[in-house]
Amino acid sequence: MKNSKAILVEPKHFEIKGTPVPEPGPNDILLKVEYVGMCGSDIHGFEFGPFIPPKDPNQEIGLGHEVAGEVAAVGESVTGFRVGDKVLIEPGVPDGSCGYCREGRYNICPGVDFMATQPNYRGALCQYMLHPAEWTYHVPEGMSTMEAALVEPAAVGMHAAILGGAQLGSHIVILGGGTIGLMTLQACLSLGATDVTVVDIIPSKLALAKELGAKEVLNGKEVDVVSYLCSDEKFGDHGVGLVFECSGSPFLAQQAVQLVARGGKIMMVGTQSSPVPIDFLKINREVTIQTSFRYCNDYPRTIEAIVSGRFNVKDMVTNIYDYRDVQVAFTDAIDPEKKVDMVKGVVKVAGTPGCE
Repeated sequence: MKNSKAILVEPKHFEIKGTPVPEPGPNDILLKVEYVGMCGSDIHGFEFGPFIPPKDPNQEIGLGHEVAGEVAAVGESVTGFRVGDKVLIEPGVPDGSCGYCREGRYNICPGVDFMATQPNYRGALCQYMLHPAEWTYHVPEGMSTMEAALVEPAAVGMHAAILGGAQLGSHIVILGGGTIGLMTLQACLSLGATDVTVVDIIPSKLALAKELGAKEVLNGKEVDVVSYLCSDEKFGDHGVGLVFECSGSPFLAQQAVQLVARGGKIMMVGTQSSPVPIDFLKINREVTIQTSFRYCNDYPRTIEAIVSGRFNVKDMVTNIYDYRDVQVAFTDAIDPEKKVDMVKGVVKVAGTPGCE
């Protein structure tokens, strides 16, 4: 076996470097990587460098954390997995000892080792990688490994939808129709909601939202979203009961405040990169603002939703790249001059030229 990994040597520049195949520890699996999803955080890291720069300037930076593949070897203490099994991983490994972990809220563990970020910056854009068996799941029958790699972002949407209380009878608006917005849409639908409106400014994302089950889609460049949704023909001036902000846009975060109903809830799912001023006078009628961070115990439910057909991740994939073209893939995602219409990109590792 040979191994290599894509290293971000500087912003906007990957190099694929040879590296030894790692030996699994007693509780590890060795994963032969098949597919890696391109998360928005990875794309941001490619363009600007990691959100949190490493303390050591010589630290190698790997990207990618949405990953699935095949078990190539197992550690001596591993049970339940064997060579040849198709698996997907949960990329955040908490310390298991802090108060948050003991409360069952491991997603906010301050000592978590999350792939492609501190402290180790190990990414999934490689041929072989190690992962604890404890945070590894079997790919069930009927699910492809490409779909399995997308369980991670789907679980983000599922976690947000559950925290938001989406259910049959909910009136929901999702601001931002990118990957996480569309995952949140499908999670809400899988929980029984039927009245979901998606807002974005990119026609292809709105078209996909409609195909995936949105009751209505709105182009923010063409419609005054607040005036329309708070009109008598829609939700009235009392507003919308449940609003998800899924873009990380300060403008949409403030728009959520204008949309939410008295006693309603705003779910902040997108990562805000700068402080957002909030008009608390507008929401001083028992409105809840809830942040959502990754996922916690949501993988089994998400996997079942995908396998059952209630959650369609496959049709969200608009661009598939070979591993050797990882530089092209991420450049396509950030270069407006190339005008690549990408909703969700994935990198195919195993089976592509140079990866055998």
